[in-house]
Amino acid sequence: MGKHYTRQFKDQAMGLVIQQGYSASQAARELGMPDSTLMIWLRKAGWRKPIEEGPASDDPAVLKTQVQDLRRQLRRVEMERDILKKATAYFASQNP
Repeated sequence: MGKHYTRQFKDQAMGLVIQQGYSASQAARELGMPDSTLMIWLRKAGWRKPIEEGPASDDPAVLKTQVQDLRRQLRRVEMERDILKKATAYFASQNP
């Protein structure tokens, strides 16, 4: 029998992909779990892998999706930046 994950863990793992813009394999690797398990959860939740960017489109639906993806990526980068700032400040205060 496989490992049992809590609902909270599943939600957080899927949130890394859906909300934070991580790839499924990257999120699974960082969480120390099989990427196939995370992919199953994502498929059951109705998530689809983003289509790789091709030539620019004038289709409003495509543009809306691209804007949403870019906003998600921006939130992720800003969050990572904030974490690095805090870590830098912490380690700088540790030096006598």
